[in-house]
Amino acid sequence: MSNKSSKISAIIIKGGFIDKELYKRCLNSLDWVNDIVVVETDNLKGSFADWRNEGIKKSKNDWLIYIDTDEEVSDNLKNEIEKEISNTKFSAYAIPRKNFIFNKEFKHSGQYPDYQKRLFKKESFKEWTGEVHEEPIFDGSLGHLENPIIHHKNITLNQMVDKTNKWSEIEAKLMFDAHHPPMNFFRFCSAGLREFWLRMVVQMAFLDGTEGIIYALYQVYSKLISYSKLWELQLKNTK
Repeated sequence: MSNKSSKISAIIIKGGFIDKELYKRCLNSLDWVNDIVVVETDNLKGSFADWRNEGIKKSKNDWLIYIDTDEEVSDNLKNEIEKEISNTKFSAYAIPRKNFIFNKEFKHSGQYPDYQKRLFKKESFKEWTGEVHEEPIFDGSLGHLENPIIHHKNITLNQMVDKTNKWSEIEAKLMFDAHHPPMNFFRFCSAGLREFWLRMVVQMAFLDGTEGIIYALYQVYSKLISYSKLWELQLKNTK
């Protein structure tokens, strides 16, 4: 225990399907902290924001780091974190994330540096908010670390489709509640073309090879599914 940090609590959200080997690697990469809080979500209602907030209630230390079950903290990141929090003017940090998708490291496609706000001073932290893309609320200023979290996005296309089907329901409802203009042919075309331009041109997904192209085209498909469900909601509510 004497070699473990008593300054940081690691919070892990665990539920549904997880890769046991990746989860083991996740836990091993946190062997330098003395407080690991695992929030089991299978029997909990709520959103990711609710579950992340639940983890704070059970944490013991002055700093919080959020790590997913398919992520790892490298030795370089661990050392950088320990050095930073010992004397810092920041109350939160964004950490770059190195993403492995289809077993390949993505260096383009919007997947790097992919900064994630994950490290917080507990006394300055307020809460997580948001149903789909949760965001932290905190007092003070945000710093940026150099060394990345390692993320193995070990997911098949079947699992990606299942995830899209779930989250597109929420995204469509959010757009509907925000009074998005009625969907029509031109808006569908515009949404698809914008997403394609973002992924393939701006983010240069093709530089990540076949895997990058497949991932980019899937994101276009996913975006159109969300807009299709928005169209369906609009249609039901005009009758």
